[in-house]
Amino acid sequence: NGSQRYIYHGNDGTSMPWNDTAQLDYLNPQVREAVIQVILNVARRFPVIRFDAAMTLAKRQFQRLWFPEPGSGGAIPSRAEFGLTRDQFNQAFPEEFWREVVDRVAAEAPDTLLLAEAFWMMEGYFVRTLGMHRVYNSAFMNMLRDEENGNYRKLMKNTLEFEPEILKRYVNFMNNPDERTAVDQFGGGDKYFGVCILMCTMPGLPMFGHGQIEGFVEKYGMEYQRAYLDEQPNQGLIERHQRHIFPLLHRRAIFADVENFLLYDFLTPGGWVNEDVFAYSNNVGKQRSLVIYHNKYAETIGQVYLSSAVKTPTGLKQKTLLEGLEIQPAEHKFITFRDQISGLEYIRSSIDLDQHGLNVSLQAYGCHVFLDFEEIWDDEAGSYRRLTEHLGGRGTVNLQETMQELWLGPAVRLIKQIYNPGYFQYLMANRLTVVDQPIPAELLVEARQKLATVLAAIAPQQWNGMVGLRITSSAERLLKFTLSIPVLFSQPVSLQWTKAQKAWVYFARGLVETPIRWIGLLSACFVLDLHQLTDSLEPPDNYAELVEEWRIPQIMVRAAQAAGHPVNDADRLSMQLKLIVNQQEWYRSMAALTPAEIAQIWFSKPQIQQFIGLNRFRDILWFNQESYLDFLWWTMTSALYKTVSLPAFTITDLIETLIGAYDVIQPFLEAEPASRDQLTALMDALNQIDKP
Repeated sequence: NGSQRYIYHGNDGTSMPWNDTAQLDYLNPQVREAVIQVILNVARRFPVIRFDAAMTLAKRQFQRLWFPEPGSGGAIPSRAEFGLTRDQFNQAFPEEFWREVVDRVAAEAPDTLLLAEAFWMMEGYFVRTLGMHRVYNSAFMNMLRDEENGNYRKLMKNTLEFEPEILKRYVNFMNNPDERTAVDQFGGGDKYFGVCILMCTMPGLPMFGHGQIEGFVEKYGMEYQRAYLDEQPNQGLIERHQRHIFPLLHRRAIFADVENFLLYDFLTPGGWVNEDVFAYSNNVGKQRSLVIYHNKYAETIGQVYLSSAVKTPTGLKQKTLLEGLEIQPAEHKFITFRDQISGLEYIRSSIDLDQHGLNVSLQAYGCHVFLDFEEIWDDEAGSYRRLTEHLGGRGTVNLQETMQELWLGPAVRLIKQIYNPGYFQYLMANRLTVVDQPIPAELLVEARQKLATVLAAIAPQQWNGMVGLRITSSAERLLKFTLSIPVLFSQPVSLQWTKAQKAWVYFARGLVETPIRWIGLLSACFVLDLHQLTDSLEPPDNYAELVEEWRIPQIMVRAAQAAGHPVNDADRLSMQLKLIVNQQEWYRSMAALTPAEIAQIWFSKPQIQQFIGLNRFRDILWFNQESYLDFLWWTMTSALYKTVSLPAFTITDLIETLIGAYDVIQPFLEAEPASRDQLTALMDALNQIDKP
């Protein structure tokens, strides 16, 4: 008919219109009802609905955009001619649209979570006045990315003073489909994980974007049918999420509420507040948490002591750290806690925390998540006081182990003179490389002296005389054997050597393929016969427990870690050392048994079950192939070392043990491929063999 009509695209007045949308006229009651019916229809199918750019439909924003008051000009070109006065607009649009949506959904589709994307500092209005269940908190992403830390802490403080419940309704995120990806904005290092930890430990709802955990960098559009970039998941990033992030998500109940949430100032020694540090605590029952994060590329030290003001039924109130953790200070009461990020455990006096708070040193983007707070009363001996003074605020891998080491005192320090990276490196450097090359006499003298001082500290009454001589002589024989391994059988030594060659190649190859085993062998030299301090010529069944009491496995593991070996490999050394001291007598008692009979004995022992990773899944007993093969190597090695430790051993004895021990374990090596890592299948294969 020649008339013209125009369709406006959706527009928030800040950029170009969204040309894949058409704007609806919400002044029309029929339009509002139609949209509500669509929302209800979706709500009956899905438990969560997200409203994109929801702030544009708030009354004051909708009028500003589409029906501006006369004289105001308006945010969108050409809309000024359609302006309405405030009264005219309120008459046509009497109630907030989102308030009506929330009420209708509650009545007609209850248990639906309504989530609004709302900017322009309207987050509080959406949850407090409009009743939206959750609201996007874009300030979290933008301010922490740009390190506007003081502004974000101010936003948190203002919210806590006005209405803390608002924090609980925030959806905190590091990216969404409209923004650059998280790894693009925050990187993949300490800053990313620090902010991600804040996201997971603050009240509200943490939201992960598509590809965030995998480290994808492509920002995709909602209209994409496929990714344009061929990206592969970043395994290092995923593994760090598994270590640092996922355990926190499993404990969200501690962090999600606001009833006990407190934000603290981080007071520096100079007396000023470092606004770059976020420190806050939260509690659920007896579960307490304290999170501290430094969102700056710098170092800082300071004190977490007094909280910001928070609204309570009786007015604004501040609390000290100990009050925030709901712990009463008392003489002889100590507080222990663990850092989820480093794994270290800490102890503080409750009086000291009450009077001075917690002193913390933070690296660039450094973060602590302190959990598992426990109140402990000191004993009559003052054990926890001594432990606290000894650590001086430092963390430790295990408080109980550190306390035991503290009580052992001089003995532990002397043991560390043997079990340390420098001494291990010195011994390794003196392994023989030429046949008939002598081992330096001073090396053997030093080794005997080191062990003698340890014996005197561990058992001052027993070590002297024949007992001490037997132990140090055995250690010297074992050490000479270990340092001679590279050249020991480089040429035939007897008629039996041809038969023994295969066994020796198996043993020697195990050291080449797994070099960390050298530390286990050197460690065994000094510990294999320590059981004689208990007046037992043969190792008792609980010998590994005695070695544990002297903290030797733990000290050895830390030495291996300090030498640069991976944590997992170093941790296995502890199990290997305990296996070799407990298993050294096996060859004498089992040499005449069938493989199946030996397997029944071995795999019924809890220590060996743990060593090979035995576990039940879907009614099948599985073992770890690598650990199983490791067990066989160390089992054969324990027989060799037992033979070498005997006073009158000869090279012929060694060869006979080498042949015999290898004959025992060879069927276990041959049966492993057919087992498919299942214990029952392994036993079936071994049952087919009649002789060991």
